[in-house]
Parts: sequence; structure tokens; C-alpha cells
Amino acid sequence: MSLKLKVSKESILDGLQRVQNVVGTRTTLPILSNVLMQASKNDLTLTTTDLDVGVRCRVGAEVSKEGSTSLPARKLFSILREVAAPDIEIEVDDRNAASIRCGSSFYKIMGLPEEEFPRFPEFGAGKALKIEQSVLRDMLRKTAYAVSNDETRYVLNGVFMGLKGDKLTVVATDGRRLALIEHDIEIPKGSEAELILPTKAVTELERLLADKGEVKLCIGENQILFETDGTTLATKLVEGTYPNFRQVIPTETKERISLERELLLSALHRASILASEKSQSVKLNFAKNTLTITATTPEVGEAKETLSINYKGKEITIAFNPQYMMDPLRNLDADEVFLELTDELSPGVIKVNAPFLYVLMPMRLS
Repeated sequence: MSLKLKVSKESILDGLQRVQNVVGTRTTLPILSNVLMQASKNDLTLTTTDLDVGVRCRVGAEVSKEGSTSLPARKLFSILREVAAPDIEIEVDDRNAASIRCGSSFYKIMGLPEEEFPRFPEFGAGKALKIEQSVLRDMLRKTAYAVSNDETRYVLNGVFMGLKGDKLTVVATDGRRLALIEHDIEIPKGSEAELILPTKAVTELERLLADKGEVKLCIGENQILFETDGTTLATKLVEGTYPNFRQVIPTETKERISLERELLLSALHRASILASEKSQSVKLNFAKNTLTITATTPEVGEAKETLSINYKGKEITIAFNPQYMMDPLRNLDADEVFLELTDELSPGVIKVNAPFLYVLMPMRLS
């Protein structure tokens, strides 16, 4: 169906940037490489999908003929990013051939008809609630790194979201570590829910959510919609039951040690350079007012870092995977973190002065 419009280079590039990440590079269905373009009144709506996650966004345009088509998303983005003029004219004929004029540049691209494009989910009356965009983005950032990539444990290939008791709880775990964060939020009556958000949707959300404004969540049977000003993300949910994560959180620990996050992070980072490829572990020794971090690889050498800390407890030596220990430290913003320990075989817990915790299984001391 033919269309004709004029749009600023800046706004169409911004729109394409929001939606194009969903487009797979190796897709078996050609239509999934395309962006659906629907022109009506003063708007151009851009939609992409991989059949699991879909993103839709609206940009302002001067539409002289309403219509729709779908064009190769990444190709279109590459062209528009390079052209010099500030305005772009797009005209599509009845055979879905698009002519793109921009200053002295002219392109012709073949598209596919709108009818072939998968339908974007429509949500009727369901469970709905709102949350600050910055809050949700922050909660995802502080947990999503702990998601499992092991496809055999597919319920862990996503982030758990629990909405109940006027609290939003977000959890991610891969069985070796677990990150949990909570936030007080008003949950309308009947909108309580528990769901697992797939990793790809989490990645997209972290990109799309802004510093200001709210995001509206609409929860359906096996899908959820996130709506912000001008952009909507729809995703299928991971099916299955998330494990009972509360039971892996230690109820009591023996020692609570205050540590400077950045100092600890850089010491772990330096020591991890000599952690062996195979065992990927660093040893932490807590003695009176001193933390010694060591990493040893036979035939290569060892690294040793010493930090002055405030510690009066009994001496403890425990080994952790340095990457797993650095992940939360990289994503938290507190200056001070607390490490809670019991002994060398029990999980360590990282906390901050906020409703966040991170449980980390120790490694065998060699």
C-alpha cells in the first residue's frame, strides 16, 4: 500500500535506533529483518519483532499520503545515517518499492507488504500498573547480570518480577549466585502478579527506559507490555515456575564486614588477571584489619592485593569466582558495601544500605 512522507533525519534515526536492536542478523524469515512503517496523519510508526519481543515507536512526520510498508531495518538505518541533508523524503509505490530522496542522494529499496508482518500484541483490560522508568531500569541493571545463559535451565534465562504486597521484587540467578532488589510501589487491587521476563526483553528495556517519566506495565496471560512516552515494548514471558529463591538467602551470618566498593572492585580486578583459566577463583583472607586477596595459577604465577579494612572478627579464608564477585560491585552505586560471611563453605552475602542483596556460593579452597 503506497505512502508518501517527509521526516527529519534526526527523528527517523532516533526511532530506528530504538527499534532496530530486536532485528536478528540471521533470521530465516525475511520479513523479520524488516521494520514495519505505518504513516498516518502526522505520525510515522516504526515496528520490529523477532516473534518473541516487539518494539514500536512513533515519530513525527509530514505525511502527504497515508499508507504502510516494511523495509529492511538495518539497511535503512545505514543509509539514513550516512546521508548529509537534514530532511528525508520517502515515497513507496503499490509494489512496495521505496524511493528515498535526501539532498543530492537517491536510493531505491524493495520492501515487503504490511500483510506479511506479524501482528503486534493488542492488550485489552488486564493487570496494569505504573512505575518510574529510572527505578525499573536501575532494578534491572542491579540484577540482570546474574541471569543464567544455560538453555537447559530455561526458567533461569530471565529475570523474575514479583508484584505483590505493594512491593516490586526483581530477582536473577544462575544457581551459583543470586541478585535481589526490592522497591515499594503502589499495586492496584487485582494487579498482583509473578512473571519471568526473558533476557532479550530485559536488555531492550535497559536501553529504552529513560531518566524521567513513568512506564506503564500491562500484564496479559503469557505476555507483558511496557509503554513509555512514544515507545512500546511487548514480549512473551518465560513459561514455567521460578525456583523458591528465598530459601537460598542465608537467614543469619557470623561476620559483617564494611568495604569500600571501588577499592575492592579494583583489587579484585587486578588479582583476577592471574586467576587460572580453569579454576577462575580468588582467595580472600580476612584477618585483623586486613583483607588479602590472592590468585594463583600453577606455572604462571600469583597476584596478591592487600587492603586495610575495619575487621575485628575471627580469621576467615574463603574463595570466590572473581567475575561473579565483581558483577554486583560494577553495577551498584553505593560507596560502601557490606560482605556477610559465616565460614569458608557457606555462601557470602553482599549488601548495601538499600533493599538489595547478592548471594554468592564459595568455591573450594585449593
